[in-house]
Amino acid sequence: MRKKRAEKRFIKPDPKFNDLLVAKFVNYLMWDGKKSTIRKVLYDSFDIIEAKTKKPAMDVFKKAIHNVSPLVEVRSRRVGGATYQVPMEVRHERRIALAMRWIKTYSRDRKDKSMAAKVAAELMDAANGVGNSVKKKDDTHRMAEANKAFAHFRW
Repeated sequence: MRKKRAEKRFIKPDPKFNDLLVAKFVNYLMWDGKKSTIRKVLYDSFDIIEAKTKKPAMDVFKKAIHNVSPLVEVRSRRVGGATYQVPMEVRHERRIALAMRWIKTYSRDRKDKSMAAKVAAELMDAANGVGNSVKKKDDTHRMAEANKAFAHFRW
């Protein structure tokens, strides 16, 4: 018999913007439990975004998350000794989780001076539909499209 399903944890919204998405992104970016440090980094990156784009940072942030969120992904399925990459739709929670993970990963890979500058640059690129995190989403979609023939293995 399987163990019981894990309870879903609910997080408190961000204190400055009163937004759950920002609070979740802070948790994704955090290293070694230093939440206050990463919060300052994220707020600084929001200031950079507002200075450069002359738009509210929250709008840019939400647009970036939306642009990076994948609609389909491939999952491995073993059928009769062979492993197939089966395209599947992505649940909403996972969509946001993947988007935040990709933005975090590609922010860290950037060659900017500070982490705030890196996050700001990646968010602005993602909001404009360019950058590595958007490319990752496009690659994921392309892979799902290429393996559409195996869609009947979905169950």
